[in-house]
Amino acid sequence: MDNNDWLKQLLMLGVGTTSLAAEKIKEASDQWVKEGKINPDQAKGIVDDLLQKIQSDQGNIQSQMERQIRNILQDLGVPRQSEVDELRGRIDRLERQIRDLENKLWR
Repeated sequence: MDNNDWLKQLLMLGVGTTSLAAEKIKEASDQWVKEGKINPDQAKGIVDDLLQKIQSDQGNIQSQMERQIRNILQDLGVPRQSEVDELRGRIDRLERQIRDLENKLWR
């Protein structure tokens, strides 16, 4: 499985969790309004504040998760894309040099 697929799945899980939390918060605030415990403006303020906090926390969690995954991949010896690209370039140059030497020998 591609590393980006893992990240996408984890991020989608986070988005799904956030959506579910937002829905439950909204339901609870609507219930409090119906029961007269808070007015609609207070409910909107509570929902907005909680959702902003959740989204902020989710961004922090996402950053930490990405950092942890990078560290794990590095510990496992999985090369970064830039390292793979560098090696491909070196291989291309070496193949070119070999072809040039072969061409000189067969002349």
